[in-house]
Amino acid sequence: MMTSMRTTVTLDADVESLLRKTMKERGVSFKQALNAAVRSGLRQTKPDGNRRFVQATFPMGSEQNFRWEKALAMADALEDEELVRKLALRK
Repeated sequence: MMTSMRTTVTLDADVESLLRKTMKERGVSFKQALNAAVRSGLRQTKPDGNRRFVQATFPMGSEQNFRWEKALAMADALEDEELVRKLALRK
């Protein structure tokens, strides 16, 4: 025998609308629609919860003309150039 618990629940308007729609479609009571929705939501596992994310990579060609070990220095130089350009525009 299944026991019940009475409680007060405050639903957002969109959730109430979805429950009312389910009631109409299935011809069930508010209580039945709410219980079914809660059961369904609690039984679901995280989507692909056990799968690891793997980033897709693509070959960029065999010839690399950029020295990656100098990337931070290049970024600093580009930032400095941009600051000088902006300061020159203020004059």
